[in-house]
Amino acid sequence: MHRQFKDDDFQFGFEIALGSVYRQAADAGEVVTTAARIKDGDADAWVREWSALADRVRGEAEAAEAGGSRVAALAHFRRAATYYATALYTIANSRQRDRRGELRGLQLGCWEKIVDLSPVPGERLAIPYEGTTLPGWFFRAPDAAPGEPRPLVVVNNGSDGASSQMWVQGGAAAAERGWHWMTFEGPGQQSTLFDQGIPFRPDWEAVLTPVLDALVARDDVDAAKVAVIGISQAGYWVPRALAFEHRFAAAVADPGVVDVSTSWTDPLPKSMRKEIADGEREKFDRNMRIAEKLSASTRALFAFRGEPYAVEGDSRYDLYAQVLRYRLGEEVAQIDTPMLICDPEDEQFWPGQSQQLYDRLPGEKELVRFTAEEGAARHCEPMGGAVRDARLFGWLERKLGVGGRDTAGV
Repeated sequence: MHRQFKDDDFQFGFEIALGSVYRQAADAGEVVTTAARIKDGDADAWVREWSALADRVRGEAEAAEAGGSRVAALAHFRRAATYYATALYTIANSRQRDRRGELRGLQLGCWEKIVDLSPVPGERLAIPYEGTTLPGWFFRAPDAAPGEPRPLVVVNNGSDGASSQMWVQGGAAAAERGWHWMTFEGPGQQSTLFDQGIPFRPDWEAVLTPVLDALVARDDVDAAKVAVIGISQAGYWVPRALAFEHRFAAAVADPGVVDVSTSWTDPLPKSMRKEIADGEREKFDRNMRIAEKLSASTRALFAFRGEPYAVEGDSRYDLYAQVLRYRLGEEVAQIDTPMLICDPEDEQFWPGQSQQLYDRLPGEKELVRFTAEEGAARHCEPMGGAVRDARLFGWLERKLGVGGRDTAGV
Protein backbone atom coordinates (compact mmCIF):
# COMPACT_ATOMS: atom_id res chain seq x y z
CA MET A 1 0.00 0.00 0.00
CA HIS A 2 1.26 3.49 -0.86
CA ARG A 3 2.44 5.45 2.18
CA GLN A 4 1.51 9.10 2.45
CA PHE A 5 3.95 9.62 5.35
CA LYS A 6 7.23 8.05 6.43
CA ASP A 7 6.44 8.96 10.04
CA ASP A 8 4.44 5.95 11.23
CA ASP A 9 2.24 7.89 13.67
CA PHE A 10 1.29 10.29 10.89
CA GLN A 11 0.65 7.41 8.50
CA PHE A 12 -1.58 5.63 11.00
CA GLY A 13 -3.57 8.79 11.74
CA PHE A 14 -3.98 9.31 8.00
CA GLU A 15 -5.18 5.71 7.56
CA ILE A 16 -7.77 6.12 10.32
CA ALA A 17 -9.16 9.24 8.64
CA LEU A 18 -9.13 7.77 5.14
CA GLY A 19 -10.66 4.49 6.31
CA SER A 20 -13.53 6.43 7.88
CA VAL A 21 -14.74 7.20 4.35
CA TYR A 22 -16.34 3.74 4.29
CA ARG A 23 -18.87 4.86 6.91
CA GLN A 24 -19.24 8.41 5.55
CA ALA A 25 -17.31 9.80 8.52
CA ALA A 26 -14.75 11.36 6.16
CA ASP A 27 -14.51 12.28 2.48
CA ALA A 28 -11.63 10.89 0.41
CA GLY A 29 -10.89 14.15 -1.36
CA GLU A 30 -10.81 16.13 1.88
CA VAL A 31 -8.51 13.60 3.55
CA VAL A 32 -6.05 13.25 0.68
CA THR A 33 -5.73 16.95 -0.11
CA THR A 34 -5.35 17.86 3.57
CA ALA A 35 -2.64 15.24 4.08
CA ALA A 36 -0.81 16.56 1.01
CA ARG A 37 -0.43 19.95 2.71
CA ILE A 38 1.32 18.48 5.75
CA LYS A 39 5.08 18.11 5.88
CA ASP A 40 6.08 14.65 7.06
CA GLY A 41 6.64 14.71 10.82
CA ASP A 42 5.53 18.33 11.30
CA ALA A 43 3.07 18.04 14.20
CA ASP A 44 2.23 21.75 14.12
CA ALA A 45 1.22 21.52 10.47
CA TRP A 46 -0.79 18.39 11.27
CA VAL A 47 -2.85 20.13 13.95
CA ARG A 48 -3.22 23.29 11.88
CA GLU A 49 -4.41 21.62 8.67
CA TRP A 50 -6.78 19.06 10.17
CA SER A 51 -8.35 21.60 12.52
CA ALA A 52 -8.79 24.09 9.65
CA LEU A 53 -10.57 21.41 7.62
CA ALA A 54 -12.71 20.51 10.62
CA ASP A 55 -13.63 24.17 11.17
CA ARG A 56 -14.69 24.54 7.52
CA VAL A 57 -16.80 21.38 7.50
CA ARG A 58 -18.37 22.27 10.85
CA GLY A 59 -19.33 25.66 9.39
CA GLU A 60 -21.05 23.88 6.50
CA ALA A 61 -22.83 21.65 8.99
CA GLU A 62 -24.13 24.61 10.96
CA ALA A 63 -25.33 26.32 7.78
CA ALA A 64 -27.11 23.16 6.64
CA GLU A 65 -28.77 22.72 10.02
CA ALA A 66 -29.88 26.37 10.04
CA GLY A 67 -31.35 25.83 6.58
CA GLY A 68 -33.38 22.86 7.76
CA SER A 69 -31.34 20.16 5.99
CA ARG A 70 -30.91 17.44 8.62
CA VAL A 71 -29.30 14.93 6.25
CA ALA A 72 -26.64 17.34 5.00
CA ALA A 73 -25.97 18.66 8.49
CA LEU A 74 -25.48 15.14 9.85
CA ALA A 75 -23.08 14.27 7.04
CA HIS A 76 -20.99 17.38 7.68
CA PHE A 77 -20.96 17.00 11.47
CA ARG A 78 -19.91 13.35 11.13
CA ARG A 79 -16.91 14.33 9.01
CA ALA A 80 -16.01 17.31 11.16
CA ALA A 81 -15.95 15.07 14.24
CA THR A 82 -13.43 12.80 12.51
CA TYR A 83 -11.25 15.71 11.44
CA TYR A 84 -11.13 17.28 14.92
CA ALA A 85 -10.22 13.86 16.33
CA THR A 86 -7.50 13.57 13.68
CA ALA A 87 -6.11 17.00 14.63
CA LEU A 88 -5.92 15.88 18.26
CA TYR A 89 -4.07 12.70 17.31
CA THR A 90 -0.59 14.30 17.33
CA ILE A 91 -1.26 17.40 19.42
CA ALA A 92 0.95 16.14 22.26
CA ASN A 93 3.97 16.39 19.95
CA SER A 94 3.10 19.87 18.71
CA ARG A 95 3.56 23.39 20.02
CA GLN A 96 -0.22 23.74 20.06
CA ARG A 97 -0.82 21.57 23.10
CA ASP A 98 -2.73 24.40 24.75
CA ARG A 99 -5.41 23.98 22.06
CA ARG A 100 -6.34 20.50 23.24
CA GLY A 101 -9.27 21.68 25.36
CA GLU A 102 -10.59 23.90 22.57
CA LEU A 103 -10.39 21.20 19.90
CA ARG A 104 -11.75 18.54 22.20
CA GLY A 105 -14.76 20.78 22.93
CA LEU A 106 -15.40 21.30 19.23
CA GLN A 107 -15.07 17.58 18.55
CA LEU A 108 -17.49 16.75 21.36
CA GLY A 109 -19.91 19.37 20.06
CA CYS A 110 -19.94 17.66 16.66
CA TRP A 111 -20.58 14.30 18.34
CA GLU A 112 -23.53 15.72 20.26
CA LYS A 113 -24.97 17.03 16.99
CA ILE A 114 -24.54 13.57 15.43
CA VAL A 115 -26.47 12.07 18.34
CA ASP A 116 -29.37 14.49 17.85
CA LEU A 117 -29.45 14.49 14.04
CA SER A 118 -29.26 10.72 13.48
CA PRO A 119 -32.31 9.24 11.66
CA VAL A 120 -33.37 7.85 15.01
CA PRO A 121 -31.86 10.32 17.50
CA GLY A 122 -29.55 8.77 20.05
CA GLU A 123 -30.50 8.55 23.70
CA ARG A 124 -28.06 9.93 26.28
CA LEU A 125 -27.48 7.65 29.26
CA ALA A 126 -26.15 8.32 32.73
CA ILE A 127 -24.85 4.93 33.83
CA PRO A 128 -24.55 4.55 37.64
CA TYR A 129 -20.93 3.97 38.62
CA GLU A 130 -19.42 4.14 42.11
CA GLY A 131 -21.26 7.20 43.34
CA THR A 132 -21.24 9.02 40.02
CA THR A 133 -22.32 8.26 36.45
CA LEU A 134 -20.62 7.35 33.19
CA PRO A 135 -21.86 8.97 29.97
CA GLY A 136 -23.31 6.63 27.40
CA TRP A 137 -25.24 6.84 24.14
CA PHE A 138 -27.89 4.37 23.01
CA PHE A 139 -28.95 4.18 19.35
CA ARG A 140 -32.16 2.37 18.51
CA ALA A 141 -32.16 0.28 15.33
CA PRO A 142 -33.46 2.42 12.44
CA ASP A 143 -36.41 0.14 11.72
CA ALA A 144 -37.34 -0.69 15.31
CA ALA A 145 -40.42 0.66 17.02
CA PRO A 146 -39.88 2.43 20.34
CA GLY A 147 -39.57 -0.21 23.04
CA GLU A 148 -39.11 -3.07 20.57
CA PRO A 149 -36.55 -5.61 21.87
CA ARG A 150 -33.63 -6.14 19.52
CA PRO A 151 -30.09 -7.52 19.82
CA LEU A 152 -27.61 -4.95 21.12
CA VAL A 153 -23.93 -4.36 20.38
CA VAL A 154 -21.83 -2.51 22.96
CA VAL A 155 -18.83 -0.83 21.33
CA ASN A 156 -16.17 -0.43 24.05
CA ASN A 157 -13.63 2.26 23.12
CA GLY A 158 -9.90 2.04 23.77
CA SER A 159 -7.50 4.42 25.44
CA ASP A 160 -7.81 7.71 23.56
CA GLY A 161 -10.19 7.40 20.60
CA ALA A 162 -13.17 9.71 20.12
CA SER A 163 -16.61 8.35 20.91
CA SER A 164 -17.77 9.45 17.45
CA GLN A 165 -15.36 6.92 15.94
CA MET A 166 -17.35 4.07 17.51
CA TRP A 167 -19.84 4.55 14.67
CA VAL A 168 -17.07 3.47 12.29
CA GLN A 169 -15.84 0.71 14.59
CA GLY A 170 -19.15 -1.12 14.89
CA GLY A 171 -22.13 1.17 15.33
CA ALA A 172 -22.87 1.53 11.63
CA ALA A 173 -22.63 -2.20 11.01
CA ALA A 174 -25.00 -2.93 13.90
CA ALA A 175 -27.53 -0.34 12.74
CA GLU A 176 -27.67 -1.58 9.16
CA ARG A 177 -28.43 -5.08 10.47
CA GLY A 178 -31.37 -3.83 12.48
CA TRP A 179 -29.65 -4.05 15.86
CA HIS A 180 -29.41 -1.49 18.60
CA TRP A 181 -25.94 -0.27 19.51
CA MET A 182 -24.39 1.84 22.21
CA THR A 183 -21.09 3.19 23.41
CA PHE A 184 -19.91 4.80 26.64
CA GLU A 185 -16.97 6.63 28.16
CA GLY A 186 -15.46 4.62 30.97
CA PRO A 187 -12.78 5.54 33.50
CA GLY A 188 -9.86 7.31 31.84
CA GLN A 189 -11.77 7.82 28.59
CA GLN A 190 -12.66 11.24 27.17
CA SER A 191 -15.10 13.22 29.35
CA THR A 192 -14.88 10.75 32.23
CA LEU A 193 -11.18 11.60 32.47
CA PHE A 194 -11.19 15.27 31.48
CA ASP A 195 -14.41 16.40 33.17
CA GLN A 196 -14.64 14.04 36.15
CA GLY A 197 -10.96 13.22 36.70
CA ILE A 198 -11.62 9.47 36.86
CA PRO A 199 -8.57 7.47 35.65
CA PHE A 200 -8.14 4.10 33.97
CA ARG A 201 -8.49 0.94 35.98
CA PRO A 202 -7.32 -2.58 35.06
CA ASP A 203 -10.30 -4.42 36.59
CA TRP A 204 -12.74 -3.51 33.81
CA GLU A 205 -15.43 -5.84 35.17
CA ALA A 206 -16.11 -3.02 37.64
CA VAL A 207 -17.03 -0.89 34.61
CA LEU A 208 -18.61 -3.25 32.09
CA THR A 209 -20.93 -4.90 34.61
CA PRO A 210 -22.66 -1.61 35.59
CA VAL A 211 -22.94 -0.77 31.89
CA LEU A 212 -24.59 -4.12 31.18
CA ASP A 213 -26.84 -3.80 34.23
CA ALA A 214 -28.22 -0.53 32.84
CA LEU A 215 -28.78 -2.05 29.40
CA VAL A 216 -30.49 -5.33 30.29
CA ALA A 217 -32.93 -3.42 32.49
CA ARG A 218 -34.34 -1.80 29.35
CA ASP A 219 -37.48 -3.18 27.72
CA ASP A 220 -36.04 -2.59 24.24
CA VAL A 221 -32.96 -4.78 24.75
CA ASP A 222 -33.04 -8.53 24.14
CA ALA A 223 -30.97 -9.44 27.19
CA ALA A 224 -30.07 -12.84 25.75
CA LYS A 225 -28.52 -11.24 22.64
CA VAL A 226 -26.09 -8.61 23.85
CA ALA A 227 -22.58 -8.59 22.38
CA VAL A 228 -19.53 -6.43 23.11
CA ILE A 229 -16.70 -5.31 20.84
CA GLY A 230 -13.47 -4.19 22.49
CA ILE A 231 -11.52 -1.70 20.38
CA SER A 232 -7.75 -1.20 20.71
CA GLN A 233 -6.82 -1.23 24.43
CA ALA A 234 -10.29 -2.58 25.12
CA GLY A 235 -8.87 -5.74 23.55
CA TYR A 236 -7.45 -6.15 27.06
CA TRP A 237 -10.31 -4.64 29.06
CA VAL A 238 -13.09 -6.73 27.52
CA PRO A 239 -11.45 -10.15 28.09
CA ARG A 240 -10.53 -9.07 31.61
CA ALA A 241 -14.18 -8.17 32.31
CA LEU A 242 -15.48 -11.36 30.72
CA ALA A 243 -13.57 -13.42 33.27
CA PHE A 244 -16.05 -12.12 35.85
CA GLU A 245 -19.06 -11.00 33.79
CA HIS A 246 -20.74 -13.92 32.03
CA ARG A 247 -23.96 -12.45 30.63
CA PHE A 248 -22.70 -11.38 27.20
CA ALA A 249 -23.75 -13.71 24.40
CA ALA A 250 -20.62 -13.02 22.35
CA ALA A 251 -17.55 -10.78 22.39
CA VAL A 252 -14.93 -9.46 19.99
CA ALA A 253 -11.42 -8.24 20.81
CA ASP A 254 -9.85 -6.07 18.10
CA PRO A 255 -7.02 -6.85 18.58
CA GLY A 256 -6.44 -9.33 21.38
CA VAL A 257 -4.27 -7.86 24.15
CA VAL A 258 -2.81 -9.85 27.02
CA ASP A 259 -0.28 -7.27 28.25
CA VAL A 260 -0.89 -3.57 27.66
CA SER A 261 2.50 -2.65 29.10
CA THR A 262 4.54 -4.08 26.21
CA SER A 263 3.61 -1.06 24.05
CA TRP A 264 5.40 0.98 26.71
CA THR A 265 8.32 -1.28 27.56
CA ASP A 266 9.30 -2.67 24.14
CA PRO A 267 10.66 0.69 22.87
CA LEU A 268 12.93 1.00 25.93
CA PRO A 269 16.59 -0.06 25.82
CA LYS A 270 17.19 -3.50 27.29
CA SER A 271 19.09 -1.94 30.20
CA MET A 272 16.08 0.17 31.20
CA ARG A 273 13.69 -2.76 30.95
CA LYS A 274 16.03 -4.54 33.35
CA GLU A 275 15.91 -1.56 35.73
CA ILE A 276 12.12 -1.92 35.88
CA ALA A 277 12.34 -5.68 36.44
CA ASP A 278 14.95 -5.19 39.17
CA GLY A 279 13.00 -2.43 40.90
CA GLU A 280 15.72 0.20 40.38
CA ARG A 281 13.41 3.18 40.67
CA GLU A 282 15.98 5.95 41.16
CA LYS A 283 18.21 4.74 38.34
CA PHE A 284 15.29 4.39 35.94
CA ASP A 285 13.92 7.83 36.79
CA ARG A 286 17.37 9.39 36.37
CA ASN A 287 17.74 7.91 32.90
CA MET A 288 14.24 9.00 31.94
CA ARG A 289 14.92 12.55 33.11
CA ILE A 290 17.97 12.68 30.86
CA ALA A 291 15.92 11.45 27.89
CA GLU A 292 13.15 13.97 28.51
CA LYS A 293 15.62 16.81 29.01
CA LEU A 294 17.00 16.11 25.55
CA SER A 295 13.54 15.96 23.95
CA ALA A 296 10.62 18.23 24.80
CA SER A 297 8.35 16.09 22.61
CA THR A 298 9.25 12.98 24.61
CA ARG A 299 8.37 14.79 27.81
CA ALA A 300 5.04 15.95 26.35
CA LEU A 301 4.25 12.48 25.04
CA PHE A 302 4.77 10.92 28.48
CA ALA A 303 2.50 13.54 30.01
CA PHE A 304 -0.19 12.75 27.42
CA ARG A 305 0.08 8.95 27.59
CA GLY A 306 0.42 8.91 31.35
CA GLU A 307 -2.47 11.23 32.15
CA PRO A 308 -5.22 8.56 32.14
CA TYR A 309 -3.24 6.44 34.62
CA ALA A 310 -3.28 9.27 37.21
CA VAL A 311 0.07 8.50 38.85
CA GLU A 312 0.90 11.06 41.51
CA GLY A 313 4.27 12.79 41.19
CA ASP A 314 6.67 12.77 38.25
CA SER A 315 8.29 9.36 38.69
CA ARG A 316 8.29 7.55 35.36
CA TYR A 317 9.13 4.33 37.20
CA ASP A 318 5.85 4.66 39.11
CA LEU A 319 4.02 5.26 35.83
CA TYR A 320 5.49 2.12 34.27
CA ALA A 321 4.72 0.16 37.44
CA GLN A 322 1.08 1.23 37.11
CA VAL A 323 0.89 0.27 33.42
CA LEU A 324 2.37 -3.14 34.29
CA ARG A 325 -0.85 -3.89 36.19
CA TYR A 326 -2.72 -4.11 32.87
CA ARG A 327 -1.99 -7.77 32.17
CA LEU A 328 -4.25 -10.76 31.87
CA GLY A 329 -3.47 -13.46 34.42
CA GLU A 330 -4.97 -16.74 35.47
CA GLU A 331 -8.45 -15.21 35.36
CA VAL A 332 -8.50 -15.90 31.59
CA ALA A 333 -9.40 -19.49 32.46
CA GLN A 334 -12.77 -18.23 33.77
CA ILE A 335 -13.90 -16.79 30.42
CA ASP A 336 -16.81 -18.78 29.00
CA THR A 337 -18.18 -16.19 26.53
CA PRO A 338 -17.67 -17.10 22.85
CA MET A 339 -14.90 -14.82 21.57
CA LEU A 340 -13.68 -13.65 18.20
CA ILE A 341 -10.10 -12.36 18.23
CA CYS A 342 -8.97 -10.06 15.41
CA ASP A 343 -5.37 -10.63 14.34
CA PRO A 344 -4.26 -7.93 11.88
CA GLU A 345 -0.99 -8.33 10.01
CA ASP A 346 1.59 -5.67 10.95
CA GLU A 347 -0.08 -4.93 14.29
CA GLN A 348 2.16 -2.16 15.59
CA PHE A 349 1.19 -1.85 19.27
CA TRP A 350 0.66 -5.41 20.54
CA PRO A 351 2.14 -7.73 17.88
CA GLY A 352 1.57 -11.42 18.49
CA GLN A 353 -0.84 -10.90 21.37
CA SER A 354 -4.00 -11.82 19.46
CA GLN A 355 -2.60 -15.32 18.99
CA GLN A 356 -1.51 -15.41 22.65
CA LEU A 357 -4.99 -14.52 23.84
CA TYR A 358 -6.56 -17.06 21.51
CA ASP A 359 -4.23 -19.78 22.79
CA ARG A 360 -5.11 -19.02 26.40
CA LEU A 361 -8.89 -18.89 26.03
CA PRO A 362 -10.48 -22.10 27.33
CA GLY A 363 -13.85 -21.99 25.61
CA GLU A 364 -15.44 -21.29 22.24
CA LYS A 365 -13.16 -19.05 20.22
CA GLU A 366 -12.12 -18.02 16.74
CA LEU A 367 -9.08 -16.16 15.44
CA VAL A 368 -9.64 -14.11 12.30
CA ARG A 369 -6.64 -12.77 10.41
CA PHE A 370 -6.53 -9.57 8.37
CA THR A 371 -3.75 -9.15 5.85
CA ALA A 372 -1.90 -6.42 4.01
CA GLU A 373 -2.71 -8.10 0.70
CA GLU A 374 -6.44 -7.52 1.27
CA GLY A 375 -5.83 -3.96 2.51
CA ALA A 376 -6.88 -4.73 6.07
CA ALA A 377 -3.56 -4.83 7.96
CA ARG A 378 -2.45 -2.74 10.94
CA HIS A 379 -3.98 -1.94 14.31
CA CYS A 380 -7.80 -2.19 14.21
CA GLU A 381 -7.75 -2.57 10.40
CA PRO A 382 -8.19 1.17 9.67
CA MET A 383 -8.26 0.77 5.86
CA GLY A 384 -10.24 -2.47 5.79
CA GLY A 385 -13.60 -1.45 7.20
CA ALA A 386 -15.73 -3.43 4.76
CA VAL A 387 -13.68 -6.61 5.20
CA ARG A 388 -13.61 -6.18 8.98
CA ASP A 389 -17.34 -5.54 9.40
CA ALA A 390 -18.32 -8.44 7.14
CA ARG A 391 -16.23 -10.90 9.16
CA LEU A 392 -16.99 -9.57 12.63
CA PHE A 393 -20.71 -9.15 12.13
CA GLY A 394 -21.07 -12.35 10.15
CA TRP A 395 -19.66 -14.12 13.21
CA LEU A 396 -21.90 -12.12 15.56
CA GLU A 397 -24.97 -13.02 13.48
CA ARG A 398 -24.15 -16.69 13.95
CA LYS A 399 -23.46 -16.39 17.67
CA LEU A 400 -26.55 -14.32 18.39
CA GLY A 401 -28.67 -16.55 16.19
CA VAL A 402 -30.02 -13.66 14.14
CA GLY A 403 -29.56 -12.47 10.59
CA GLY A 404 -29.08 -8.96 9.38
CA ARG A 405 -32.26 -7.08 8.49
CA ASP A 406 -30.56 -4.87 5.87
CA THR A 407 -31.73 -1.49 7.11
CA ALA A 408 -29.05 0.40 5.15
CA GLY A 409 -31.70 2.31 3.24
CA VAL A 410 -33.91 3.09 6.24
